[in-house]
Amino acid sequence: MMGVRAAIYAALFYLVSATQGLTQDVTLKSRDSSIVISGTLLGFDGEFYRVETVYGELTVDGSGVLCEGPGCPSLTDFVADLEVSGSATIGEVLMPALIEGFALRHGYVSTRVAKSPTEFAYELRHRGSNRLQARFHFRITNTDEGFADLLADEADMVMSLREIRPSEVALAQEAGLGDLQGANRSRVIALDALVPVVAASNPVNEITLGNLARVLSGQVANWAQLGGPDAPITVYMRDDASGLSQAIEDRVLRPVSASLVTEASRHETNAALARAISRDPFGLGIVSFSETGNAKPLALTGPCGFALRPTRRTIKTEDYPLTAPLFIYLPARRLPLVARDFLTFTRSAPAQIVIRRAGFVDQAPEELPINLQGDRFANAISVAESAGGLKELKRMVDVLGPMKRLTTSFRFEPGSVRLDAQSRSNVQQLARSLETGQYDARRMVFVGFSDGDGPAAANMGIAERRADAVRASVVEAAETANFNQMDIEVTAFGEAMPMACDNTGWGRQVNRRVEVWLE
Repeated sequence: MMGVRAAIYAALFYLVSATQGLTQDVTLKSRDSSIVISGTLLGFDGEFYRVETVYGELTVDGSGVLCEGPGCPSLTDFVADLEVSGSATIGEVLMPALIEGFALRHGYVSTRVAKSPTEFAYELRHRGSNRLQARFHFRITNTDEGFADLLADEADMVMSLREIRPSEVALAQEAGLGDLQGANRSRVIALDALVPVVAASNPVNEITLGNLARVLSGQVANWAQLGGPDAPITVYMRDDASGLSQAIEDRVLRPVSASLVTEASRHETNAALARAISRDPFGLGIVSFSETGNAKPLALTGPCGFALRPTRRTIKTEDYPLTAPLFIYLPARRLPLVARDFLTFTRSAPAQIVIRRAGFVDQAPEELPINLQGDRFANAISVAESAGGLKELKRMVDVLGPMKRLTTSFRFEPGSVRLDAQSRSNVQQLARSLETGQYDARRMVFVGFSDGDGPAAANMGIAERRADAVRASVVEAAETANFNQMDIEVTAFGEAMPMACDNTGWGRQVNRRVEVWLE
């Protein structure tokens, strides 16, 4: 550590010595006074100072310097202040539940302090001394506002219902916040889903993704076109700045070059949206899985007859195609230790219990026995063609029959070999399980599946290469795992077990996957 500090000081010496004459609110001096850094204090995490100088933003190890000036924090009574901004879906229930769970597990007493209808704080005090250790300040608005606060350097964490957009990535880099698409700049803290819903009295029970896009864009305007009554469809949506609405645009409308109908009925909260739909027998909208209320979810179906329903299990496995990970985005700067501990807690087993109790879908792997694969095997049988197809199906049953499927699955971004956001999170989650020895003395098999577009032999090869690539990613992430304690293998069954219809783009995307099976 001393060597690193010495190198930093040597590199900065000629740059910072000229700032001594400026009137700034802090001055950091090395203990022998040979190095002096003056500037505006941007933050202190209890260990490192973050200072804006005429030469840019610098981060300095506090153990090697003395702080002078009116902006210097107290080293003995330091309180970590964290600003959290963004999605109301995450901020109103999930994050408070996680902070309270974190406090309970780490010896803190948490107190919620109300400030306004959209702002509150959690104060964490040490249970033994009652000393204030940290404050998490929350500003509850929407995903857009969260990213705006981050770009204005007014947030340390952004709560988002969607992935960051390219324009926001570019603005963040210009603002010196780093590449928010890079490693460790975001994490999935829980899972949700976009669920099309109607009133319980509506006779329609399912809808294709194509028809859903046509309803939302106004191309289908009467229930009779969907097998329902001869009545106009009223479209319900969240406000256009919400992450839910933006996720719908990204996942449902943009892929078919469609735009939302202008006369949609807008609502400011998920609860209000669900209530409005449940009261209108001719209404249709998309809500969060965690807040469907009394509305009736519609299954997503296709021309081949396969139906996918939003359940905790299908969301966790990403078999349901409109899963929606809940994100926390972080700028490229060091957070206080308590914040780092909190982020570590969000991936722990106790945190997964908190997430489920809060009404969201957790990421803890579950093992599903073969007798819970009924619909999937029925689909496989229905599409099996020729003696070769039936032979491959029999091989799949023989191999997987004695095993259990993990709910941890891996899928890819459209038209890409890159894992999607939920799957990238699954890599880390499964790697942590391997490091803790959860699957020691067991056999783990990464199983590749493909869509049915193209020759079967080529699809089999693609599926196996994907399975091998996912296995390699998990092994690389599990740095401290003892792989001598378990067997990790790769196999593939190509197009043998489709989840959705291959004659739609989203169906092919759902079918291209890597599953994990255990014996």
